[in-house]
Amino acid sequence: MSLKGKDIVSIRDLSKGEILEILNHAKEMIPVAKGKKKLKLLEGKILASLFFEPSTRTRLSFETAMHRLGGSVIGFADPSITSLRKGENIVDTIRMADAYSDVIVIRHPKEGTARMAAEFAEAPVINAGDGAGRHPTQCLLDLFTILMEKGKLEGMKVVLLGDLKYGRTVHSLAYALALFGAELVFVSPESLRMPKEIVEDCIELGVEPVSTTDLEKAIRDADVLYVTRIQKERFPDPTEYSRVIGSYKVDMNLLKHAKEDLIVMHPLPRIDEISPEVDKTRHAVYFKQAFNGVPVRMSILSKVLGG
Repeated sequence: MSLKGKDIVSIRDLSKGEILEILNHAKEMIPVAKGKKKLKLLEGKILASLFFEPSTRTRLSFETAMHRLGGSVIGFADPSITSLRKGENIVDTIRMADAYSDVIVIRHPKEGTARMAAEFAEAPVINAGDGAGRHPTQCLLDLFTILMEKGKLEGMKVVLLGDLKYGRTVHSLAYALALFGAELVFVSPESLRMPKEIVEDCIELGVEPVSTTDLEKAIRDADVLYVTRIQKERFPDPTEYSRVIGSYKVDMNLLKHAKEDLIVMHPLPRIDEISPEVDKTRHAVYFKQAFNGVPVRMSILSKVLGG
């Protein structure tokens, strides 16, 4: 199968086979991502990095991935310094980026913007996060992390914890894990439960998630604990945020109830939902997870550009 020229706006844009193709190729990219091996697969290719919303790991890992493969990067991380400030509409900005590059990576606070960009651009468009919607490349690196740490994706019991309403990473990941037949448990405050449509998608794939507020019970036989921060910037009402901040804390006391081989993941940045004392335990893999963004995004870029 070929992914050349394909837009990746949602994890739903990829079949199970295509997901595995990207993940398996990412394994081969690890030495290149670490700088131990050189590849010029994308020499002469240009990535347009359009970030209308703050980002550290996603933006830098995409840029690192492109440079490691011999390509170049143009773009911006602050839309206030672009012609948008002069009143240019976003469609014209996309068209210009399309004219200057071979692939577009876009992050935007408004859900649906990446899909719109894909309609106007001839180059493949990769969604780097659109509001509270989707984050397919984060989903792929999350799957890759589970695969590397556990050796498989099928049959894992995964607890998704925190802001499940506004957290775009868990929206993509829940669907993908259901595609691989994982057992899913959703833990959140009542006001931040997983959206109904995501739950229905999982059920359609043959997985019926369990929703609960009892974290201690949920992790007792879990293989993976995926933690998310409460997304303050997504809340329409600040008082709603103040009611739920600090609802859950992953610390050493909590992990006493977990299996020895439980892995704790987090898309980062974290605020106070994971205690720093957890960082040095065998459970913590979130910094490995962040690094995994480089080989996975190398794989994605090389596939959509036909490298």
